[in-house]
Amino acid sequence: MEKLPPELFLRIFCLLDHRNLATAQLVCRRWKMLGSDNSLWCDLFIERWGSDQATFYSPVDTKSWKHVYMVQDRCDRNGLGLKIIREGDDYYLIHQGEIQRHLGSRKSKMEDLSVSSADYKDVKEEVPSLSILDKILFFIGDLESASVQAKRSRLV
Repeated sequence: MEKLPPELFLRIFCLLDHRNLATAQLVCRRWKMLGSDNSLWCDLFIERWGSDQATFYSPVDTKSWKHVYMVQDRCDRNGLGLKIIREGDDYYLIHQGEIQRHLGSRKSKMEDLSVSSADYKDVKEEVPSLSILDKILFFIGDLESASVQAKRSRLV
């Protein structure tokens, strides 16, 4: 497999849909690099949304076709509005298909640290952590207070 030319990999990868291509990129570094090829993701985009949409959404600056594809796919799944979604154990704030902020994980910070139970008390005092629900509620509170000010300015 290591001696196969990159062109052959690209020909094989072009037969995959976006989910299988993303899975193939998890195999090794070489497959990740080859599976991120702009032409593959551009072809997938055109196949799914058409050439008119591809012309409109073509990547600008440092963005790749893979990034544009993922954003458009997220828009199709979640809509264009402001949403909080969960992917795996992580929560994200999404606006117009773009990830705006990582809100946190379902795992607590203490699960990630390898600390003995005797040291737990000291670490807990040093690292105050909010749960994901606290962060979401805090964000919604900020959003509500901002919308109240916007409603007041419309009434005046």
